[in-house]
Parts: sequence; structure tokens; C-alpha cells
Amino acid sequence: MSAQNLLVELFVEELPPKALKKLGESFAAALAESLVAQGLAEAAAAVTNFASPRRLGAHVAGVLTRAADKPVSTKLMPVSVGLDADGKATPALIKRLAALGADESAVGQLRRAADGKNEALFHDSIAPGTTLADGLQRALEAAMAKLPIPKVMAYQLEDGWSSVNFVRPVHGLVALHGADVVPISVLGLEAGRMTQGHRFEARVSPVMLTNADCYALQMESEGAVIASFAERRAEIVRQLQAAAAPLGLKPIEDDALLDEVTALVERPNVLVGKFEEAFLDVPQECLILTMKANQKYFPLLDAAGKLTNQFLIVSNITPDDASAVIQGNERVVRPRLADAKFFYDQDRKKTLESRIPGLAKVVYHNKLGTQLERAERVIGIASQIGYGLTNRGLGGEELHILADRAALLAKADLLTDMVGEFPELQGIMGRYYALHDREDVLVAEAIEDHYKPRFSGDELPRSDVGVCVALADKLETLVGMFGIGEKPTGDKDPFALRRHALGIIRILIERDLPSELSDLLILAATRCGFSEDVTGQVATFMFERLSGMLREQGYSAQEVDAVVGLRPQRLGDIPKRLAAVRAFADLPEASALAAANKRVGNILKKAEGEVGATADPARFVESAEKALFEALGEIAPRADAAFEAGDYTASLQKLAALKAPVDAFFDSVMVNADDPVLKANRLALLNQLHQTMNKVADLSRLAA
Repeated sequence: MSAQNLLVELFVEELPPKALKKLGESFAAALAESLVAQGLAEAAAAVTNFASPRRLGAHVAGVLTRAADKPVSTKLMPVSVGLDADGKATPALIKRLAALGADESAVGQLRRAADGKNEALFHDSIAPGTTLADGLQRALEAAMAKLPIPKVMAYQLEDGWSSVNFVRPVHGLVALHGADVVPISVLGLEAGRMTQGHRFEARVSPVMLTNADCYALQMESEGAVIASFAERRAEIVRQLQAAAAPLGLKPIEDDALLDEVTALVERPNVLVGKFEEAFLDVPQECLILTMKANQKYFPLLDAAGKLTNQFLIVSNITPDDASAVIQGNERVVRPRLADAKFFYDQDRKKTLESRIPGLAKVVYHNKLGTQLERAERVIGIASQIGYGLTNRGLGGEELHILADRAALLAKADLLTDMVGEFPELQGIMGRYYALHDREDVLVAEAIEDHYKPRFSGDELPRSDVGVCVALADKLETLVGMFGIGEKPTGDKDPFALRRHALGIIRILIERDLPSELSDLLILAATRCGFSEDVTGQVATFMFERLSGMLREQGYSAQEVDAVVGLRPQRLGDIPKRLAAVRAFADLPEASALAAANKRVGNILKKAEGEVGATADPARFVESAEKALFEALGEIAPRADAAFEAGDYTASLQKLAALKAPVDAFFDSVMVNADDPVLKANRLALLNQLHQTMNKVADLSRLAA
């Protein structure tokens, strides 16, 4: 059972580049997981994955030639069923033993042991450990079955008759345990030690691998391939920076593009290309997207972040004279940029406002009407939000007017040629075209910003006008989709409702807006023609998203539950409430008060009938209930005043003085007294206490 390092490689036709990184990680992880499960490798074994355009591979350290034998105990049946009155095996037991490969002679070796209330017979044996050949065969098949393949491809094997399914046709299989080939097969291929290097630049073809540990070195030195996805990606980054530095420029940062380019080359070679400066008159977002999406180039920016007329090409070949490669790429990109310039010039011949009637011909959703009908709903919501923010002192008197105008124009750029070609530019092009139409700058910015935040960590709208339209757009989407039953399920969220919900939450919290969530949802439901039942569903959905977001930010589950459990409608208060809860939890009285609060809540839940809001001091009998009532009379007004002033930390800290009277109350007072009047009065006192303690947060959630 000697341990050596294992290498497995599938040599395939070009793999889908956007999926390659996940394919490589999944293949190695699943292969190692299966080997560990079969006892052929340790759980802590080092695993290295390899993934290039034409190969998936894995290197697993310390793999055994044969797994250790394992003791196996098999429960057969109750003793009363397996043995007759004379202690001899019954036919049922003999049949069961035969199924295990044993005969009647094994009856004497059977073990008796308690099994619940009965005694059962157990057969103990030693299961031989699996061999590497058998175990690796199972592991490889399992790893291939678990691959997150975007689309399976069917192809014929070399015999011309058999068909198999895989992500791409497989043409080679390597399986080396140390220097020895492991005899396995898959997809009509027998394992060996031969693989192929770079399609054009391999120094040796084919590459004969010496042993498992030489794979990466031989592939690079003989095959001209950097097999590791991570190492190849790092080499591309290094070359990009090295090529940009002498020019005083910086390559655009885009992890998705970097991953895709890494998946397109086996040995990267970065070159510098350029295009005519006249194209720089086109908005740089258009040019950048054209170069990234269509050509996989890395645009170069100057120190101010402005696009230059130079770009970086990641080539898969390294010729002695790279001029032909550079010129070829420059020749290819020129028509793309010319198309962008043509779209931009044509689009500016019509104003955004003139395009609005055309939205009536664009279906938004068959149950929600056209984009024009949607725009009208968003206008109504945005204008009303603008009124509200203006009345609260944000923006100016014209905020609702500007919000109305921005909402009117927000979707008009969907009908432009540029956005038709590049949907990712919606909003961005709207800003450029609005500025060209001499619209107010705030309106133009709001057209772009109403999509923000587009993703986690994205910036928020720049102005109150953008805030109004962004909130309106997201509220209309959420309420509308929930209203027609289009709710997210599992990992499916085709209308990005989770992103819209988080966008609203972030805007309300980070801009500390006075708007209450319930008011916004009712406004949206009214404009969309849905009942308030929909607002309850959307609110629940949003508070679930809020809880998840806060936990990701580092707040504990108890802290989040305590604050979000109350469903505070002014989300801008939530950071202050969380800070207050965290400060309260550090007080020595906190744990006792939280436990008492939980006890009070449970008592009130079990109370029959309606509980009074305030207690009658004339009906107190015990000194402890009088003392608690007096303490509440003194502390509650101060805690409430701090709460109304927005000083939530002070409000909670004032509650610390309630610990002694609350403890004394529960030590000496029977709440559920036989006298119904006395019981009702004590329940009302506890209700007073509960209301006072739970204004900032539900403190019972802090109880252990």
C-alpha cells in the first residue's frame, strides 16, 4: 500500500472559455473527494487542478496503491428469527448468510448484540480495500459526471459506431501513479503517459510524461503550455502590467475578461495595438465594451481613467516578428469601432423624447404591458417620492419635477441602435444622449443612475433625482413581478428581484432616507394596480434579503434578528439600531434583561384575551410589582425620549436600571394569580415593560 502522487489528465478539444475555470476546479475536487471516500487518499491531501483550453487535469498527493482493509459489521436479523429453539440456524438465516458469501458453518462466529429492545445477530468480516485501478476508475467517472457542463456534446468514438456524451470530444487520457500508468479507461480511451502540447509551439510532440510530479514542468518546457489556470492567469496579469508600464498607462481591470482570456490561451504573449484617435470621440464605454466583448482586448487607460487609442492583445503564439499579429488585430478591431461610431452618430439624430412613443411597441411583460406603460408607472412613483423627499428637506422645490422628467426619459435609450447592439450600455447611453439633447445634467445623470446599484458593491445614484428614479424603477419591478406571481425560487431569479431588493435596501440605508418602506411599497402597489397583500409579500422578501446582507457585513445572527425582527420601516435607522444592540450586549445587565424579556414575551403570548396596555397602580398587592411600575414610570420616559431623538444606544442603556426591579418581580410575584382582576393587571404591567424594552430591538433575541 505504498503512497505516491497521482496525476490524471483528459486531453480534449477546445473547452468553453467562460466555463473553464469552474470545470477545472470541479474536476480536481470531485476526483480527490472520491479517492478520499474510498480510502485511497487522506482528507488533507494536497490537490492541484490544471485547466487549459485543451485539457482538464488533477494532481493528488499521497495516493495509495490499495486502500486499507476495513472491518464490516452487518446486522442480519433478530435472534428469535435467525435461530430456532435448539439454537440452530433457521432457513431465513442460512439464506441471508449465503447472500453475504458465507455458509451455515459461519453461524458459530455470529455476534449477538442488543438492538433496541431485542437481541440481534451480526456478521463481522473484513472487507478488502479497493485497488487504485478500481478506485480511480470510479473516481474519474464520478468527477466527469459532476462537471458543471454548460451544454453536453454527443460525438462518435473512433470505431464509428459508438456515441458518447461529454462537454467536448476527448482524445487522450493520462493516469500516472508516480511513474506507473494506472490501467483505467473512459470514453473509449485507455490511459497512458502521452499527451499533446501547444498546437503550434510545442518543442516535443507528443509529450511523454515521466511521472506524475513532472507534469507541469514538462508541459511548460516541452509542450509550451502553462497547464495551471491560476499560474497562467498570473502570467497574463504580469505581462499586461509590464506592457502598459512603459507607456505610462494602465490596463482596464476586469476579472471576468481576465478569466475568459486565460481560458483561451495556453501560453500567453501580450502585445500592444492601437487604433485611430478619431474613434475616441465615441463615448469610451462603447469602445471599451466593443473591445472587451467582441475582441477580448484589454483597453488602456491614462492616469485619469480616460481611454486611450492603445490596447493590449493576449496572443496564443509568440512569433519572432509580432508585427503581423498586431496588424491583424488592429485591422479586425477597426470595423468594430467604426460600427460603434456609426451607431452613436445615428442615434444622436433623434432626441430621447421623440423615441418615447416607440416604447408602446416594446413588450415589458405580457401581464404587465409595454415599456411605455411601465414608464408611466415609474413616473408616478418617482414623482411622488420626489414630493416626499422635497417635503422632508432633501433636494429642492424642483426635485419632483426633475424626477418626473428623468423617469419619463429613463427607458428611451432602449430604442437606440447602440443599446440594441450592446444592452449592457442601457442608461449609460441615455445619459450621453440626454446631455446631447441639452437636458438638465441631473436628469441625464439620473437616466444612467436609475439602474444603480447594478451589482454588489456598485456605487449608488449620484443625486436625489437619481435616487427617486432608481427607487421607483426597482419598486415597480418588485411589486409588479410579485403581483403577477413571478417570485424567485431556489437559485432561479430571472428578473433579478433579489438584486432589486438589495438595491432599494442599500439606497434607503446608505443615503439615510426618511422614506418608510411600507409607504414606498403601498405607493408602488397603488400605481401598479395591486392590493396591499402584495406589499406584505414584498416586505417579507426584502427583510429576508436585508438579514442576509447584514450577516455578510459581520453582524451576528442574534444582533440581526433582534433588529430586523421588529421590521423597522425606516431602514436608514438600522445601522444605529445594530450599534445600539451591540453596545447593550456589553452591559453586565444585558443577559438577565434579555432572558427576562423572552420570559415576558412567552407569558404574553399565552395570555387569553386582550392584554391591557397599562397597569392600574391601585390594584397592586405586592411591593415588587409596585416597585417595577414606579421604575417603569421613571425610566420609560427617558428611554422613549432618547429613542425619539434617534439616540438608540442611550435608549437601550437606560433600560439597564430595570434589571433589579424586574428580577425582584419574577422572584416574588405570581403573574397568573387566581384572582382574574389581579392577573389582568399584572399582565398589563408586563405588557408595559415589553413595549418599553422592545422599541429599538427585540431584546429577547439576545437571550442564550
